[in-house]
Amino acid sequence: MSATAEDAFIAAVKPLVDAMGGEMVPPDEAGTDDVVLSWEGAAAVAVRLPQLADSLDHILAALERRKGMPLADLDRKAKQEIVRSLEARGAFAVRHGVETVASALGVSRFTVYNYLNREKST
Repeated sequence: MSATAEDAFIAAVKPLVDAMGGEMVPPDEAGTDDVVLSWEGAAAVAVRLPQLADSLDHILAALERRKGMPLADLDRKAKQEIVRSLEARGAFAVRHGVETVASALGVSRFTVYNYLNREKST
């Protein structure tokens, strides 16, 4: 594979790796839990996946960037939408997920549970 093709492949997958909070490393530095991506029959890059708890922090930081303000400054409706979105992504399956989200939203755990229950009752 040419260096140009490999560079183009790596550039193409970088936004996905960044979005999930992963890290790209050279294939020869791949660990047993890393995912080696091949292009045109040759290993091009290895992706080191984040720990689940780190993924939640990464998702929350990305949401803040997307909203352009701290999540705690959002109105109630926006916070409820965030909780709904995070639930769909499995955020609350992570240990201390509710506490982490509550802290980011500037609300109590009880409020996050209310948002979750409200969604299930409608």
